[in-house]
Amino acid sequence: MRNALVLSLVVLGTGTLPLAAQDKGNIANGREVAAQHCTRCHVVGDINPTGGISSTPSFQILVKRRPDYRTRFETFFARRPHPAFLSIKGLGRLRPDLPPNAEPVELTEEDVMDVVAFVETLKAQPKAPKKP
Repeated sequence: MRNALVLSLVVLGTGTLPLAAQDKGNIANGREVAAQHCTRCHVVGDINPTGGISSTPSFQILVKRRPDYRTRFETFFARRPHPAFLSIKGLGRLRPDLPPNAEPVELTEEDVMDVVAFVETLKAQPKAPKKP
């Protein structure tokens, strides 16, 4: 039932996981998921400070500069380019009509909520001082 609701929300364009705001999420698993999958393209906290692809925003930039960062992370699986290669267990890829542009990844809804919980720890980190 929950999977059907999530799929409906995505199809309707809201894209949010209905329980993401209520569930705390597992920070350690969220960090592990981000390290394993997100660092392919994004700089993620202290995991890969010199990694990522230059055209993709770092998690820190998204968290610090986007007031809607939480919604963006709760719905990243439905935001380009993720639907082409990312699937949610039980739902499949949201855009199977698109050829995968990266190695396919399958996450659970819990993984998504865990990444959101991990991202909240980045929000709490102080800003790095500017270099002279």
